[in-house]
Amino acid sequence: MTERFNLSRRGFLISAAASTGGLAIGFPLGASAQQLNELASPELNAWVVVQPDDTVIVRVAKIEMGQGTLTGLVQLVAEELDADWDKVTWSYPTPGENVARERVWGSFGTFGSQGIRTSQEMVRTGGAAAKAMLIQAAANRWGVDASEVTASKGVLTGPGGDTLTYGAVAEEAAGLEVPAEVTLKDPSEWTIAGQSLLRLDTADKTDGSRIFSIDYTMDGMLNAAIKIAPVQGATVAGIDAAAVEGMPGVQRVLQVDETTVAVVADTWWRARTAIEALPIEWNIPEDVGSFGMEDLEAMLTEGLTADDAFVGNEAGDVEAAFADAAQVVEADYSYPWQHHVTMEPMNATALVTDDSCTVWTSTQNAESDLAAASETSGLEIPQCEIHRMNLGGGFGRRGASSTDYTTIAVKIAMEMKGTPVKVIWSREEDMLHGTYHPATKARFRGALDEDGNLTGMHMRISGQSIFAGLMPFALEDGMDPLQFQGLQAESTEGAFGYDVPNLLIDHAMRNPPLRPGFWRGVNNNQNSFYLESFVDELAHAAGRDPLEFRRGMMANHPKHLAVLNAVAEGIGWEAGAPEGRAYGICQHMGYGSYVAAAAEVSVDGDRVTIHRIVAATDPGHVVNPQQVEAQIEGSFAMGLSASMMSQITMENGRVQEENFDTYPIISMWEMPEVEKILVPSGGFWGGVGEPTIFVATPAVLNAVFALTGTRVRELPIYKSGLSLG
Repeated sequence: MTERFNLSRRGFLISAAASTGGLAIGFPLGASAQQLNELASPELNAWVVVQPDDTVIVRVAKIEMGQGTLTGLVQLVAEELDADWDKVTWSYPTPGENVARERVWGSFGTFGSQGIRTSQEMVRTGGAAAKAMLIQAAANRWGVDASEVTASKGVLTGPGGDTLTYGAVAEEAAGLEVPAEVTLKDPSEWTIAGQSLLRLDTADKTDGSRIFSIDYTMDGMLNAAIKIAPVQGATVAGIDAAAVEGMPGVQRVLQVDETTVAVVADTWWRARTAIEALPIEWNIPEDVGSFGMEDLEAMLTEGLTADDAFVGNEAGDVEAAFADAAQVVEADYSYPWQHHVTMEPMNATALVTDDSCTVWTSTQNAESDLAAASETSGLEIPQCEIHRMNLGGGFGRRGASSTDYTTIAVKIAMEMKGTPVKVIWSREEDMLHGTYHPATKARFRGALDEDGNLTGMHMRISGQSIFAGLMPFALEDGMDPLQFQGLQAESTEGAFGYDVPNLLIDHAMRNPPLRPGFWRGVNNNQNSFYLESFVDELAHAAGRDPLEFRRGMMANHPKHLAVLNAVAEGIGWEAGAPEGRAYGICQHMGYGSYVAAAAEVSVDGDRVTIHRIVAATDPGHVVNPQQVEAQIEGSFAMGLSASMMSQITMENGRVQEENFDTYPIISMWEMPEVEKILVPSGGFWGGVGEPTIFVATPAVLNAVFALTGTRVRELPIYKSGLSLG
């Protein structure tokens, strides 16, 4: 996924082409230009600073939100630099500095499982170039050829055995020309990358010293709580400010814009208490204000048979396959709206003066926030800055979905010029005004021949388009290509993993009035659930083993097959499940990686117990195995929460779930054992933060069917009379 945005209110476009200006082997620094200047001596290149005490500062453009990207990127730089890992630290640059340096660090966006895979070549090149400059500086000092100098663990060794540390020659190295070409190490040579090193951000999270956006404070800061129109499209009709202006600590009562009201107070709790007591009248459009789940059901069901559909994958003659079929299998599935439920709700601190706008916030894409700050404040890009704080969860909500938390904070700060204002969304506001995983349905028809082979399949998706709701410019002749994640004929991002001679996959776009967004795994979540459940149905209808049935369609998909075989062996598929239990299996490709899962479950009455899950991932290369394993476990927790117990519903145009009492997430005692199998085959770079989330659901539900004969086609599973226990 790519994102386009206009960084200036006057049309200044910051594009990828700008990154060719200057030294394009850069990395970012701390929190401000002042800190950059303090730390940037001597700067070898935009990615690497080596200080006189031999400390190596690696500048990281991507943000850390618990996924381990920070440590992984630093490992890659340190590997090519041949640094002493014990002397390596890191810092963030700011998007303002990135613009000032002609976007030397490229995109700051951290989403789509792209944090490492789209940066790896750039950061490795930065580390290798810095090492070459250090070697040349030492060679110059000794009066020898650079080929006679070696580097290892931050120490340079000359032909006579003389040594110099990196810090000793860093200033001289910084004055040298950056090499035009460098040779990167083969991953087989890695000693820092490829290792399960401790994460760089763990210690200060453990002792509580790590500052997240919601923790940030500064002298003279006020606090604001907000209320946004409870129905999308509704506006503020009026407020009775006098009713709360005399409450303790209240400084201002503001109508922020046509949809938002705020109370500013000396503490956030006082602001929250006041806004809860504030009388607000809303103008609610009739067409949206009456929308409910029955309307959603009717809208999506209509799309299952509609003529207006965009084709995402097509081969052969599907109708001819159905005409010749010995057996036709049909099934409908549905997937609900989902909320991100980040543990840290949306928030931002903003300070606006006549000639500056500064924001401190948790964001997955600080460049979009910089654009929003400029657009909202009316100030030019060089007058604005975003200071990136560590995220208490992102999952897409703080990425390309929206910069509303920044926009609202800047609007409030503009009314309080010269005074910093921290805006925290209550959990209820965060839940009511998210950017939700889209709701869709799918209808399948499968044609089986007399031998139980799949000869044709039609998959119709009906439902919401993220691109249409968030970024219409990304549509391709009206079609949302993102809708077909993991279903495309040929794709390095997510290819359809089966050989089906006659195939049609299409999408009838139906957009209900609820703001969609990128939710971890995005459309792979429902596409994998739909496809892998139906493939399982086909196998059972054909009277064949689900694993063997899949294998029979994967001759041209060796990497898909490899991860499938890995989980089959790991779960013990051939031996069969223990008494009273059953196995389920599935595979998928997304974000450039191949993933598969096998689950072992038991069912007691209506209670489903997931005993263990075996998960295999082939991301091409693994930078930090422990971090990849942690991502696999975390993605299963999130995926199982979504399928087992969580959904967003709407009545009269309003979201009904406002907190964790009505939107539960999986607990520790409900979480199964997850066995991780990493099978990196090399030759490509795939993501790891999102891929395994979308094989959690079908693996479990296929096992439930194998044990009970109950096919779950609608999520969450309680709609089928089951629950996680």
